Amino acid sequence: MVSFFRRKPSDAAVREGLSQVFPRVWRYALSLTGSRPEADDLAQAACLRAMERADQFQPDTHLDRWVFRIAHNLWVTEVRHRQVRSGNGLVGIETAEIVDPTQDSDVRQERRELLQAVLHLPEVQRQAVVLVYVEGYSYRDAAMILDVPVGTLMSRLAAARAVLAQKFRTEKGGRNAR
Repeated sequence: MVSFFRRKPSDAAVREGLSQVFPRVWRYALSLTGSRPEADDLAQAACLRAMERADQFQPDTHLDRWVFRIAHNLWVTEVRHRQVRSGNGLVGIETAEIVDPTQDSDVRQERRELLQAVLHLPEVQRQAVVLVYVEGYSYRDAAMILDVPVGTLMSRLAAARAVLAQKFRTEKGGRNAR
């Protein structure tokens, strides 16, 4: 009976690790939702779910990947609920801007344009871009988080790169063309 009240080693590992991975989970949530308030809610829900299910965490694995997967699953569920409620399957994306005051205005403007372009990618491409290029996950790890084969992830990234390249070539009058 005494062991019932004792925390398992995985509970402590999850609690300690969440404070370290929370900023990255929040950024990922922002990329999914496109809205700071929704990113707050999603990141907090993912961390809460991780704490509730800490006994399912394998201590010899990566906590960040596990929490990203939880956030992804929560978001997919939310999108499905919205589609059912709205009846048309469309979910709006609010604009989000992450400003680095040390960058000059031209760099900030380019970053803002890139962020907007990424936010307007189809959701599956946006998720792949954020996990690989923003969060730095390997293809294998990002595919695991998204629960897709590596080849599918690579196809999504290639499609996203093509869309972004075309958008910036068109907008810059061919200036960025190869």
